[in-house]
Amino acid sequence: MTEHFADVYPGLTPRLVIGKSGSRSLSLREEIAAGTYAPVATGALIDQLEQADLRGRGGSGFPAHRKWRAVRDGAAPRVVVANGEEGEPSSFKDRWLLTNRPHAVIDGLLLAAAAVGADRAVIYLSHPETVSSVRQALVELPSIPGRVEVELHVVQHRYVAGEESAVCRSINGGPALPLAKPPRPFECGVDGHPTLVSNVETLAQAAWIARNGADAYRALGTSASPGTMLVTLGGACRRPGVYEVPYGLTLGQLIEDCAGGLSNGIGGVLAGGWFMGVADASLLEATWCYDAMRAAGSGVGCGAVTVLGHDERIEEVVARLARWYVEESAQQCGVCVKGTVAIADTLELFSRGSAEPDALAKLARWGTTLQGRGACAFLDGAANLAGTFSKIITSDRTMQPVAVE
Repeated sequence: MTEHFADVYPGLTPRLVIGKSGSRSLSLREEIAAGTYAPVATGALIDQLEQADLRGRGGSGFPAHRKWRAVRDGAAPRVVVANGEEGEPSSFKDRWLLTNRPHAVIDGLLLAAAAVGADRAVIYLSHPETVSSVRQALVELPSIPGRVEVELHVVQHRYVAGEESAVCRSINGGPALPLAKPPRPFECGVDGHPTLVSNVETLAQAAWIARNGADAYRALGTSASPGTMLVTLGGACRRPGVYEVPYGLTLGQLIEDCAGGLSNGIGGVLAGGWFMGVADASLLEATWCYDAMRAAGSGVGCGAVTVLGHDERIEEVVARLARWYVEESAQQCGVCVKGTVAIADTLELFSRGSAEPDALAKLARWGTTLQGRGACAFLDGAANLAGTFSKIITSDRTMQPVAVE
């Protein structure tokens, strides 16, 4: 089930989740009626993104204007890519957007191409439902002289395929695997040209800003985390789904107001996708914004939140996630191969109740020493899992299950 926040917070008008949620793609006619593709000047768009403080929605939260400006200032020719390869298993918001509002993404991509001076635009994705929806939207798209043509690049789904250097490598005809950096795509990406790789929600948000302005964008959210965000609420909540929410509410409020509250108590939380690791029930008290979630030892990430039920053993959950990291590793960097295996093996012992006496110390150490290692940030996710689990187990605030009332 998918709803927008206007259903929950009366008086607030949704920005991305419009139309009949989850039923079908909005047609070109419906999108034009909503303002999509309306002519707009793009000369000052990057400045508007800076004023709005739009952050990337792919997981890193990197300021969008900095990436856009770096590509614009690079040597021609330039390339823009809408990254719709949603590798995070607990996230469905990009798939929802591409399936239900593909034109909103294409609109943002075309505006980005004009703003940075690109002569090539590519939509990069893998999931069959998004491929079908985007193909149909491209068929509907009228040809306008002087406007860049939009290409579709379909890749086999896997977690690391959405990493920006893997995106460029795949479009170049190679495997969808990360490359060592530098250079980064904004310096040398598709065909060696400066390339803007932007998450599809980021592009849809940018298109909204282009037509409504930075001040209107900042009217919702907080001063440091303005605007709205698509979040995926899943696990032990009553109405799992994708919701558009303003920053500034507590995580507990979002789960209660949007997803109907807890369905089976709470034994823990995975926020920001699996990448940010695991937290105890106290995270529900944290404000859903970049600074507060980081201060709480977690993060906003890609906006995916999974609630663990009170009857789920945290040791078994993290062991299962750690084994997934082993299976999804690109197997390109020795430190990643060895690090993910070591973390998974140790957490597996915890789940069986046979961990070595120094196991927690090892997990805590790996939580810091493995950060930033390898060609991409994949290992950081496994390290976060190890580090956050060790903190939960050793904390004075134990994970007491909360029973359903």
